[in-house]
Amino acid sequence: MGGLLHDDGWVLHISGRLTRRIRADFGADADLVLEILADLDLPPSDTRNSRAVERILSAVVLMARGDLNRFDQAARLAWRDWRDVLVDGGLAYDDWPTRLDVELGPEEN
Repeated sequence: MGGLLHDDGWVLHISGRLTRRIRADFGADADLVLEILADLDLPPSDTRNSRAVERILSAVVLMARGDLNRFDQAARLAWRDWRDVLVDGGLAYDDWPTRLDVELGPEEN
């Protein structure tokens, strides 16, 4: 998937492995989920770090478990306080890179 150019010139990129997970979990609604994630306002200090972005967006997807209502709740939580979504999505602790690999597959190079 390509990236979304924001007003300040940075591009939000949703990784291929997260895109695949979204398509598997949400099926026909995957494009809507991808669009909402691309528009999600994230904390400025983390938006230029692709691993931090993938971690937060993945937490939203993992919280949702393929359900649009849960996704909406998770996206709203991420917008209010991204740290809470990391906790609820199971990605708040030091093992989060391993957990992402388990949930999404190996990181792409």
